[in-house]
Amino acid sequence: MGKADFLSPKAISNRIKAKGLQKLRWYCQMCQKQCRDENGFKCHCMSESHQRQLLLASENPIKFMDYFSDEFKSDFLELLRRRFGTKRVHNNIVYNEYISHREHVHMNSTQWETLTDFTKWLGREGLCKVDETPKGWYIQYIDRDPETIRRQEEEARKKKQEMDDVERSARFIAEQVRRGQDGKETETEPVYTELQRESEEEKVTFNLSAAVASSSKSSSVLGASALKASAASSSVKRKETPSSSDSRREKKKKSALEEIIEMEEKKKKKQLSSTVRTDYWLQPSIVVKVITKKLGEKYHKKKAVVMEVRDKYAAVVKMIDSGDKLKLDQNHLETVIPAPGKRVLILNGPYRDTEALLEGIDEKNFSATLTLDSGPQKGDRVDIAYEDFSKLA
Repeated sequence: MGKADFLSPKAISNRIKAKGLQKLRWYCQMCQKQCRDENGFKCHCMSESHQRQLLLASENPIKFMDYFSDEFKSDFLELLRRRFGTKRVHNNIVYNEYISHREHVHMNSTQWETLTDFTKWLGREGLCKVDETPKGWYIQYIDRDPETIRRQEEEARKKKQEMDDVERSARFIAEQVRRGQDGKETETEPVYTELQRESEEEKVTFNLSAAVASSSKSSSVLGASALKASAASSSVKRKETPSSSDSRREKKKKSALEEIIEMEEKKKKKQLSSTVRTDYWLQPSIVVKVITKKLGEKYHKKKAVVMEVRDKYAAVVKMIDSGDKLKLDQNHLETVIPAPGKRVLILNGPYRDTEALLEGIDEKNFSATLTLDSGPQKGDRVDIAYEDFSKLA
């Protein structure tokens, strides 16, 4: 009987059957050959090539078993690492996916009799974390790749640095609060004494002079001698400190006037800024930071340069570290505050599109002091909020 034609139905069915998985009992691991039925497997076992392989295996069977065991272990762990990563997964799920490949190494040719024995061996060797549950054995791959370990250490170092910054600022605030409380405690408080009369016949008189009224003090004089003594002491005090009281009044008046002027200026600035503020702030050639986690850890908290602004609310940015170009919305970005002395660009408010020089940062009010470097108000110092300016590339 001649061989079937290549496009005949029988030839096509034979090729379809050859592609799929066959029965394990008709597979020869030594020759790595899969037979389709019992007759084919019997013919293969009687062939000369199979007999020759058996003679080679009988000389050193442990060598062949170790080779198949290493192949099975490496392929199984590679699938676990690539497919599931470091997630906790049932061992049978991984095994079913492993044996779905036609050219896999069968477990009956390895040193492990069952999948449970292989799972326990992985736990003893420290290759995976294994735990037994009522539903079966679960495994979790332990990634010991040097690149992964280095990345984890770098992330841990960044988190520690961020925590150190937060703790440092909290410690600074606590120190300021403690100093303020200590200053309040050291202030001298007025001492009040009880009003007493030497005899009930004497009259109580109060001296309500202008000097006493201005200093908010009332003196009670018991008797003529007490009146003279208090008058003498008050006259001495008036002679000693007339200039100091006048200066205090002037200072109080000046400070109140200055406060009123400052309040008016702040109101004008707020009104002016509210009229010229917009809900978009992106500008070309500024440095921004990616804050969205949807792009993965590769781009999260990384800095980029705005190359092009599209439709006012989106921008094409170029990552500084990797050089990748991304199109992001302004909600996925935030401004970058450089060190004092660096050049920035004002992005919103009355000084929009104005370049400036960063002089100082006010952490309490979440703003910074900038010196305008262009425009009609060049050289003026202004206070700008963090979100209204960013570092220039």
